[in-house]
This record gives sequence, C-alpha cells and structure tokens, in this order.
Amino acid sequence: MNTKTATTNNSPFHKGEQAIQQRLGVRDKMERFGQQVIRDFMPAQHQEFYNQLPFVFVGHADSDGWPWASILYNPPGFMQARDEFHLQFNAQPVAGDPLSKAIKHGVRLGILGIELPTRRRNRLSGFISAAFDEGFELNIDQTFGNCPQYIQTRELEASEHATPERAEVETLQRLDDEAIKLIGNSDTFFVASCLNAAGTDTTDGVDVSHRGGRPGFVRVEDDGTLTIPDYLGNFHFNTLGNFLENPKAGLLFIDFDHGHLLTLTGITEVLFDSPDIRFFKGAERLWRFKIDHGFRITNTLPFRWRFGDYSQNTQLTGTWQEADAIETAERAREAWRSYRVIDIQRESSVIKSFYLQPEDGLPPTFEAGQFLTVKAKIDSDEQIRTYTLSSAPGDDHYRISVKREQQGTFSRYLHDQIAIGHTLKVKAPKGEFMLDSKSERPAVLISGGVGITPMVSMARHVLIEGVRTRAPRPLVLINAARNNSERAFFNELDQLAKNSSGFIQNYWALETPEASLQGGKDYHHHGRINKALIQVLLPLDDYDCYLCGPAPFMQAVYDILISLGVSDQRIYAEAFGPAALTRSTAPDEDQVETAAVAQEAIIEFSDSKVEQAWSQGDGTLLAFAESHGFTPGFSCRSGQCGMCKTKLVSGAVTYPNGHSLTIAEDELLLCCAEPAAVEGELIPKVSIKL
Repeated sequence: MNTKTATTNNSPFHKGEQAIQQRLGVRDKMERFGQQVIRDFMPAQHQEFYNQLPFVFVGHADSDGWPWASILYNPPGFMQARDEFHLQFNAQPVAGDPLSKAIKHGVRLGILGIELPTRRRNRLSGFISAAFDEGFELNIDQTFGNCPQYIQTRELEASEHATPERAEVETLQRLDDEAIKLIGNSDTFFVASCLNAAGTDTTDGVDVSHRGGRPGFVRVEDDGTLTIPDYLGNFHFNTLGNFLENPKAGLLFIDFDHGHLLTLTGITEVLFDSPDIRFFKGAERLWRFKIDHGFRITNTLPFRWRFGDYSQNTQLTGTWQEADAIETAERAREAWRSYRVIDIQRESSVIKSFYLQPEDGLPPTFEAGQFLTVKAKIDSDEQIRTYTLSSAPGDDHYRISVKREQQGTFSRYLHDQIAIGHTLKVKAPKGEFMLDSKSERPAVLISGGVGITPMVSMARHVLIEGVRTRAPRPLVLINAARNNSERAFFNELDQLAKNSSGFIQNYWALETPEASLQGGKDYHHHGRINKALIQVLLPLDDYDCYLCGPAPFMQAVYDILISLGVSDQRIYAEAFGPAALTRSTAPDEDQVETAAVAQEAIIEFSDSKVEQAWSQGDGTLLAFAESHGFTPGFSCRSGQCGMCKTKLVSGAVTYPNGHSLTIAEDELLLCCAEPAAVEGELIPKVSIKL
C-alpha cells in the first residue's frame, strides 16, 4: 500500500506493486481501477463499518525495522471516526505484543477491519497523529474495500477462560512443535509488511492483510521455513509488492478455540516460477517466510470464535498434502493403477456413467476434454479402450460416460457386467483435445450424441474457473441427439447454466423429439444442427469452437462454421479412429520435409530390455510392438489423439503419413512413427520406452 508522501507519480501504487502488476500484464488496468477505488479519506460507509467492529488487525514496524501483525479489541464503538481523515482507537495492545512499544506520534500503521460472519473487510493505512492513555488517533493516508474471497466465517463468543491478567508471553527463536501444530491446523492468518523499515514518520507505508485457505495450506519445512500459496486476488499486490521492496514480514496466527496468539517476524522470498505451483490447486505463485524471532502469547483473548463455513473460493484451493499427492500421481502417469467403481448412473437409454476412485489415494489429475485409458480382462483377453472424461478437473474421482454399442465388446462389458465395488485398471488421462484455458474468447461447444462427454467436463470447468477467478468466460453449448430417450446430461447442463448467472448458455437440437416434449423448454430446435440455427444462437463474435461427435456430424458442423467465416485455427475437434476432419486450409508450404524411412533398424524396448530387428514392411512402431507381444495403449492409429505417445529414449523416427499433434523432441507417437534413415548408419537403432 502506498501513501501520499511516497507517491511521486500520483499513482496509488508504489514501484514494488507496480512491478508485479507489470509482470502479470495488468498494470494499466489496475492504475485506472486504483485511481477510482483507493482514496485518501474514509467514505461514510467505511466510518460506520469500523465503528461496529469488536476487533481490528494492525500492522507496524518496530524500531529495528521488523514488521508485526497484531490484534486490537474492545466492545463495538472502540473505533470512532472524528471525520473522514481521522480514526480514533480506544484500545491498547495485548500484553507482550510488540505493538505496545510503538504507540507514539508519527509511527505508521496498516489497519485491516474484517467482519468474519459477513466476510466484509476494509483496509487503510496512516500514521499516529496523537497518542493517549486509552489509545491513539490515526491520520488516514489510504483506504479501500477488499473482496470477501478466502475468508472463513466465524462468530465471536465471550469467554471466561482467558483474560489479559492470565496472559503468558514466551519468546521464540524457532518454530517448536506447538507452533508447527497451530500453523498446520490454521485456515487463516494475518501478514504485516512495509516499505522502508525505520518505523518512524519517514516510513513509506505499512500494510496488514488476511490470508485464508484450507488447513494445510501453509507448509512448514524441516528448517522451519513456511511456504504459502498466493491465490488469485485483487491485483493490488500490496503484500507481495512490499516484499519486493523490503523482504521483512510479520505473521499472526490465532488459536480461535483457546484465545492464544502466535506472532512471528522474519524474512520472505517471492517465488514466481517455482515448480511446486503447478501441483498446488489454486496457487498463482508462492512465497516463503523464515522466522527471525517471535512470541507465543497464551490466555490473552477474552473471547472465542465459533467456526462457520469455508469460503466458496477457499473450497476451490488445495493443501500441501494434496499437492504432494498430485506430484506423486504425475510421476505415475504411465503406470496402470487400480480404480474402484464407486457409483454408476444411467444418463440415457444408451449411456451410463461410471464413477472411478483411485485405490491408492492419489488424486485424479487431468485437463478438461482429455480421455481416460481403461483396461480389463474380457473373456480371457486383455482389452484396452479410451473414454473421454465427463468429470471436471478438481473432482476426487474420474467419471467416464459410455455409450453401449451393440458390437462394442468393452462397452457391453461395462454396461452389462461392471457393478459398484468392481475395479478397473486405469492409466492417467491424455489427449490434445483440451479447452484453451488461457484464451479470453467466448467458447462454443458443439456435440453430437455421446460426443457430449468432453463438453460436460469443459462446461463444468468453465463454471468453476469463473467462480474462482471472478472472470467468467462466455460459453455456449449446442447439443444434438436423436431424441429425448438417447440424450444425456439434460438436467446437469440445465442446472449448470442456471448456476452460471447467464455466462453459460445451453441449447438442445433433437432430430425426432417425442410428442410429449415442449419446444423452447425441453428442446430448442427440431432437426439436425444447421447453418440457420448456429446463426440464430451465436451473435457476431470471435469464438473458439470445439466439436465432438460422429465423424460425419463433425465434418458437417465444421463446414458450416467455415462458411460462416469462423477461422480454421479457431475450430478444434476430437477425433478417435482413422476418421478426421478434412480441413479447408492448405498445408503449410514451409513445413519441414519428412525424413526418409530407414530400410532396416534395431528397435529397443527400453523398459523390457528387448531388442528386435525391424524392416520396411513391418509398419509403424505400434504395429511392430504388437507383433512382439506388447500391448501399448492406442486409439486412432493416425496421430490424432495422442494416446500412444511415449518417450523416445534415443535414435530418430519419422512420420511418413504425418500427424496433427505437438510432441516434444524426446517423444514419439507409436501409431504412426517409423524408424528414420540416419546418414552414416547402415542399420540405425531406435530405443523407445515400452
């Protein structure tokens, strides 16, 4: 948080805050926003808000420059606004709190008013303009309202078991077991930070902020370092911006059940690019805190807080235990793992959903739109199939929704023989058909029949992310089915659209709707999806379009979208089997020429330590592996789905018939790769992970 004296460019943000905003591409937006909402006075509603609070949190820096977070309390009314620029406090710090030595003229404070039952909060900063026996007066520099996310509700209750007279103060130089336990169980703490560390009237500002998460969101490492996720917030970056300028911080943990305080001060480090970020659900970045010293103050608060519930935003975040499990699961992506069927739901006359939960406890991880590889022994033969997931990322289970095909061995096995309690072997999700989460364009999901399954996953993900980020992405679903009996997820998608507050729209086209259905309510179009329908449903805009369904359906819809002027690069399609879209764009003339196929080669299956001779005519590496008793997962045999992607340990391969996926230099697609001719090597060797 900046102050009037520190502002040299009339910005409400100092250079540390500005640096992070610039890094994340929100600098100009936040400057315009900040000029409107960050004030140098208290509006009337803020004055009334502080007047009704029974406690408030305070940040300050001591005479040695160490920041501290503290709590002040008294019956409501102990804070009174003399006018819009001055706030009087009729309270003194608890015994043993470093703030007790800092109540004197000129010292700058950061204030956080927070009403836990309603999740309302307000921040301000200023300097002490007068100190007296009962308290002090604060001259306001900056004030603004804060959003309620990540705040857990609590109700204040009086207690006779703790009074200031019974308070005990213990000095800490490190985190002991008692402190670690409190931190590990905490869902809330408060952090103080500042710019210059002098603690006098030359200090450029102090801030105190709330941090919330599920218990376990603060990791205590072996050396006592705390690692804390930073979630999506208001983009002010008051706390982290201060850390960039001055890495010192003060942390306050409260034992809400017993009235104890743990107040710490130490050194921080902001981690923008830690690999741990990708495993911690909801984390945008991390920061670390290393204790220098602190105090445990027991039996000091004369009240308790009764827990209410977690914030909706908090429920969308993770814990370090979960992050470690996700990392372990990522390392086991190529392993077959046992999943138990925990539920089976009939979605239509031809589609059933199977809910699968891992027996090893590792959490499911995937991107919306990907498919699951499933293995089972059917009539003494091992069978492998892929099914697109209809669950959403973040669920504690996988859900596959399978259409019963009359000639489908695996689908008939699932529908007719699998029951709750049975187990299936599952390999981690794969696939290139994924919702582009970085795109800000509206998305259109068009499905036919069972092709609706990835669309359900994508739609649920869009709703969850819209809540988490407070930046909902407009989404239109257009679903086609033969009739009401065969369509799936009608109620689920209808409810999802209602829960989205309008940013998700859901439409149904039924080819032969039953006479009992009401047009406009039970469905929106009689017949197949056509050009006129799409023109009616989609206002003129730049969309990302996703298609999934039978090959003729996808081709027809693709051709319609192209005729309407949708860019080919904006159309994504899921394709299993040899069929794929015939696209309107010509191949890239600058495409690198495909390397020649070798006449002969040695193929090493690295996991099995097996070497075999390959010759032209033996076909792709997938066909070659199958002919030697291996059963790698695959689906399309044409480089469309990515299920057969594996590691290229050494050597070179080529793709005589091409493919449509992006693969790394140390990867290959078994279904369409063949050994490449290598200059100077009569019989090249290719080693693949299998």
